[in-house]
Amino acid sequence: MGDLKPMKSDTLSPPSSPAAVSATNAAPPLRLLDQVRARIRVKHYSIRTEEAYVDWIKRYIKFHDKRHPRELSAGHVERFLSYLATERDVAASTQNQAKSALLFLYKEVLGVELPWLDGVTQARVPKRLPVVLTRAEVARVLARIPAGVREERAPYQPAKHVAELPVQAAYVAAALERGLRHRGNARRP
Repeated sequence: MGDLKPMKSDTLSPPSSPAAVSATNAAPPLRLLDQVRARIRVKHYSIRTEEAYVDWIKRYIKFHDKRHPRELSAGHVERFLSYLATERDVAASTQNQAKSALLFLYKEVLGVELPWLDGVTQARVPKRLPVVLTRAEVARVLARIPAGVREERAPYQPAKHVAELPVQAAYVAAALERGLRHRGNARRP
């Protein structure tokens, strides 16, 4: 046997250590939004939640001039959520959805615990009071319905037949005409 020189292809052989092999075969790291989608799917969130969260995260990034969220702090999150409430005048539930998306991003994807967001201007929660009329108001409304249209039946029963709808329509029209206000959860005597 003579003097053997390594061939050029021998010097470029793949590394023998398992770590080096896995490093050379590793896929490029996932982009941020792909990481978000992957984490949401691992946690079995609905597709609608995934779409909403990704959309809020995109808006957050664009709001901060396309800076990576890892570079941003809790103050930036507070600024964005306050902007939604004050400038965009979003509903409280919308602001809460955006907040949940950002908390998910920081906690589940980036592994950063945000301090409690006390500096956020909260969106207004509308007061929803049911319309409740007193017995006297009901009597006044029913008194305005013409005798031929009105049918005697127990109070607070909805129309069961199309022929009874004028009674309900007259009730609604009279209530709107008077501009009745909400009475809260008044109990019936």
